[in-house]
Amino acid sequence: MTSINTNRAAMTALASLTSTNNKLELTQKNISTGLRVAEASDNAAYWSIATTMRSDNSSLSTVKDALGLGAATVDVTYTAMNVAIETAKVIKDKLVAARQPGVDKVKIQAEISERQKQLRSVADSASFSGENWLAVDSSAAGYNSSKSIVSSFSRGPAGVSIQTITYDVNASKLFDDNDQSGILDSEDTTTNGGVVYSVFTLDISTLTTSQNDTADLEQMIRWVDDAIGGLTTAAANVGALKSRLDSQADFVNSLMDAIARGIGSLVDADMTQESTRLQALQVQQQLGVQALSIANQNSQTILSLFRN
Repeated sequence: MTSINTNRAAMTALASLTSTNNKLELTQKNISTGLRVAEASDNAAYWSIATTMRSDNSSLSTVKDALGLGAATVDVTYTAMNVAIETAKVIKDKLVAARQPGVDKVKIQAEISERQKQLRSVADSASFSGENWLAVDSSAAGYNSSKSIVSSFSRGPAGVSIQTITYDVNASKLFDDNDQSGILDSEDTTTNGGVVYSVFTLDISTLTTSQNDTADLEQMIRWVDDAIGGLTTAAANVGALKSRLDSQADFVNSLMDAIARGIGSLVDADMTQESTRLQALQVQQQLGVQALSIANQNSQTILSLFRN
């Protein structure tokens, strides 16, 4: 039946063209944004997962910054520790030289004093972002010998959790202004002279070549040698921490890349596929326009029936 009220062919062509236009609009959106899931309405489940993963990746970026800050602090500490070891070795060499009879101990002490000042200067200078692990004051308000460095961020069934790497400053401090419990300021008493000294305060300028003074000098040499051993152990601990932080930073970088790839697999548009679909839909759109035009022209033929 031919009807002038209902043009079924035109209605079908219009519906097909509308569907093609909707698909074309979606494809163009995917191409322009590079995403096949740009909004929750595109795919609520994938959008929700991707949004959460992006949030976690942002937190991991902060963890990466924290690791960098911690690594810088450790690197400064490690560098200063190595300088302290070399300086302590020089002090030990000077003490050994003073053991030789006839040596001017006053002049040697002058050199030792300068090295002692250098030890304190090195420790005080080993500070990064307000953190100093070599020269401390354990009586200061808010002091905590346990230092924590944020190392990772994870999400589990119970929610998010933050992991840290901890380090005890007591294992590496050179000076403690509160109780002189550092490696270089811890005190001992000479056996014969009864004088309280530390590596930082020892003084040989008044020693003579007597048997008792010589014994005290040899005792001081052993103190410095023990301090060098303590410094070496502390440097090894700091070096191990530095290596761990570097490894953790590499892991966080790899983890961030993996999460980014995971997000991409959920929401990124396949540009090759989208470009192929775009060309196909453009052809369909052109054919749909022609089909609608033909369907609309069919109703015009009815007029010829009423013409003479």
